[in-house]
Amino acid sequence: MELLNKELVLREVPLFSSLSVREIELIRSRCELVEYKKGALIYEEGSSPSAFYCVVLGRVEILTQAGSEKTTLEYLHRGRYFGIISLLTNEPHSVTALAINDCLLLVIRKEDFDFILKRIPRIAIDLSQTLSRRLKRKDIHQKSIFESTIISVFSSYSRAGKTIYALNLALSLKKETRKSVVILDMLPVDQAHSLPRRLGVAQVKTFDLSKADSLRPGAIRELVSSTAFGIDLICFHYAFSDESCVQKLVGIISLLVNDYHYLILDLPSIMDRCIFSILNQSDMIHTLTSPDEVDLKRTRHLKERLIEEFSFREDKIKVIINEYKFSKISHERQENILGRHVFATLPRIDFEASDCLVVDKPECEYAKAVRRIARQLGECQVGLVLGVGVGYGFCHVGVLKVIEEEKIPIDVIAGSSIGSVIASLWAAGYSSSQILEIAKEFKGPQHIWGLIDFTFPALGLLKGNKLHKFLKKHLGNKTFYDLKLPLKIIASDVRMKEPRVIDRGLIVDAIMASTAMPGIFAPFKFKDEMLFDGGIINPLPTEPLIKMGIKKIIAVNVTPTREDILRQYTLLKEKITVELPEDLKKRNWFGVKQHVKEGFKTNILDIIFSSVEILQSEVAQKEARLADVVLHPDTSGLYWLELHRAAEFAKRGEEEARRNLDKIRQLINE
Repeated sequence: MELLNKELVLREVPLFSSLSVREIELIRSRCELVEYKKGALIYEEGSSPSAFYCVVLGRVEILTQAGSEKTTLEYLHRGRYFGIISLLTNEPHSVTALAINDCLLLVIRKEDFDFILKRIPRIAIDLSQTLSRRLKRKDIHQKSIFESTIISVFSSYSRAGKTIYALNLALSLKKETRKSVVILDMLPVDQAHSLPRRLGVAQVKTFDLSKADSLRPGAIRELVSSTAFGIDLICFHYAFSDESCVQKLVGIISLLVNDYHYLILDLPSIMDRCIFSILNQSDMIHTLTSPDEVDLKRTRHLKERLIEEFSFREDKIKVIINEYKFSKISHERQENILGRHVFATLPRIDFEASDCLVVDKPECEYAKAVRRIARQLGECQVGLVLGVGVGYGFCHVGVLKVIEEEKIPIDVIAGSSIGSVIASLWAAGYSSSQILEIAKEFKGPQHIWGLIDFTFPALGLLKGNKLHKFLKKHLGNKTFYDLKLPLKIIASDVRMKEPRVIDRGLIVDAIMASTAMPGIFAPFKFKDEMLFDGGIINPLPTEPLIKMGIKKIIAVNVTPTREDILRQYTLLKEKITVELPEDLKKRNWFGVKQHVKEGFKTNILDIIFSSVEILQSEVAQKEARLADVVLHPDTSGLYWLELHRAAEFAKRGEEEARRNLDKIRQLINE
């Protein structure tokens, strides 16, 4: 698996991800991967157009300079591209780009980029949306932000909770990204605005789009009401079906994108052509609905109308379910009615709850849900990857302890094999100390046999029924929808020889698939697929998180190096013999018992695991290159099958996490 080949990189750039194989091949032949050392100048403000750049690894700082004063506009992470405005306008670069650590960039030189646009013109259409977010009115003032995003909050019916959501989304974006945010509260002329009261603004100017003339550039500041929460507010009135209102609002938005990273439009729940025209100016539409079947059908109709009648891009529309209404409809049924995945779910709010929940009650479930949405929009999500390793996997528990104590924000967690077990327990709400208590069920070396149930070795030595029972005891019938944190479990498809990212269905079934080590466990049948241990293909599953768009990844690689494995294996051959417990000795398995017993005396488990582990070590090191911070605990002196020494493994993980705490903090604060 070539983790850094050009085709894979291109597939992970949103601009190119939907292109055909032929189109990807054309771009692949015209691009290169270029390394820039920390502090290297990529291009300078005022220099001639040079190339299209996309961050593959590392961080890039975008800044402007006025005399001796430098202003940082943005830090660009994996998947973000830059340099395109100069390429398309043929004007000098308006910013400077610097590598703030060692970087790997995908680079397409100007002449090659021009050639690609001629051969694949739809790329230019997609780029127009990015240009609208980055081009600034130079006649107004110096460029103060790199890119702005316009998000419309809408519903096909009233009382869907959209204003409370818009308010809390704005507050959360400000808190999580520390960037500038303004809410545009828009209502028909006969309705009163509620956001000034909710934000504690005593006096607010309301701009009537139906009566006033278009604003001159300098007058926009007169409409802005500052709030104690650090976000700004502008209130508008408009007249039904008055196209001039839309034109004036578009003009105002074109001024606001000079100064605000995020523009949140709280639009009335009216199926009016003016509203649809305003929606079309947005980069993203958040459509709220209840889980009630009638409301879900209304929302599906709205979505279809936006796509069919107004040519909206489907990925522009995000459906958010607000659980203010009680419903017995399952999550799967909700998605079937909508005809698409639900972007997010907002838990029910207490009747007397504060309007500004993300500020006043940040630990309530509603605030946490909005926080996850804001961090995704702000591209500041942190992903945690837990790798394979059987007993070594208890090092993960020590890492989780540090994450809990230091309040490191984790937005999504992924795991393979034992990593999937620890990740699932943590995502289900178990603390690191509680997970360690569960591990205490393995009181001694002999207790590993409590998970072992032999089968005729056609597909594997062990059936896995006892492991399934153990997992069921602690996770029950929980599905991915029941978890407190987004979880990705990695398995390997036997027939297709490719990874499977599981994020739906029963957690226990997904873990069984991810832990089915070849030669030891029989493959697990998951729906219509035969799945093996996820560690065979993704022993340290960073790549699945990158494909999700996660920009900041902490990876815990507990697999020893190749040299460590060979040295440990030599010692084990000399001193370890596995003894079968008495109950297994008494069984008569048609002559198979003696064969299996003799096999274990020569450590067949160790032979299989060590062979797989050596292969996994090589792949894990390659996957580690895709992470921003890699934790590699020292497991010397510990043996992969010593589950009863979980506390010692956990201590090694905690020590490694604390050694790298400064790196982790730097990552999450960039």
